[in-house]
Amino acid sequence: MKKLMLSLFIAFGFSGCSLSNDDNTNIDCGTYADVSFTGYPLYCNYSMITNQTTPAALIASSQENMDKYFKKNANSCPNSSDPTIDFTKNFLVGVFSGIKPTSGYTIKITNIVENKCQMVVSYYEKSPLPGETTSPASTYPSDFVLITKTSKPIIFIKATENPDNIIIGTYKAQCTGADCQNFFQINDYSILKFQNVVSGGYDFNQYKYTATTKRGDYASLLSSVPSEILNNQGQTKTYGTPDSAGQGGVYFELRKGLKITRIYIDNNDTDDQGSEIKLFKKLIKDKITSLK
Repeated sequence: MKKLMLSLFIAFGFSGCSLSNDDNTNIDCGTYADVSFTGYPLYCNYSMITNQTTPAALIASSQENMDKYFKKNANSCPNSSDPTIDFTKNFLVGVFSGIKPTSGYTIKITNIVENKCQMVVSYYEKSPLPGETTSPASTYPSDFVLITKTSKPIIFIKATENPDNIIIGTYKAQCTGADCQNFFQINDYSILKFQNVVSGGYDFNQYKYTATTKRGDYASLLSSVPSEILNNQGQTKTYGTPDSAGQGGVYFELRKGLKITRIYIDNNDTDDQGSEIKLFKKLIKDKITSLK
């Protein structure tokens, strides 16, 4: 089976990176299957010793590998989960865009698949959108995930994806257990389940997440959003007084282009919730139940 062509990336560091384009068609590698991975907010607890100025891919297989390129810092994300990596079970995989002239650039690992011969990591890159306000300081976009240890070569390919997404959640501060905070991001290519979300701590860049490859859910959910909510376009709106008496609430966030719309809905049916809002609240709860 012909290997997929690597994009612009070079591999640096360690363990199992493949840069070759093997044209041997006599090997039966079988079909590709999805590989589970965990998003890892590395910069909550680490910083690079030297910024990566060129596009690159990284695979760290041990703490010694990590220490060559990163230094441990105090936790800068107060709500982030345990930063420890168990290298007896996992590899850290990272992608780097290299130096960029301004803010507004992003790189993101979207999905990982494997067959009998190799593992393939797909990623996309985003540049500043027209009209986006940026800072003139140089930036170094990167993204990191944890995968189960493998002996297979790993290659990286660039995909084209829509960065728009929806985050839905149910929350209740005055409770304990797994069902208190349930938050998911739904985008064009996958569903992310955020781990250990803290009530009120809705900067989702600070949380680990597990990813499931799935297409179609974003478009389907977006088509169900009431026009009353869509008309907020980048604003924040609250219905009722969510969680004011321990009754919890429902969270909805739409990132579309440059606009971020955030909606908080009281679990109780309040006077400012029309029939469409009540139905949408139920739709979010049902969707979350189906994703748990």
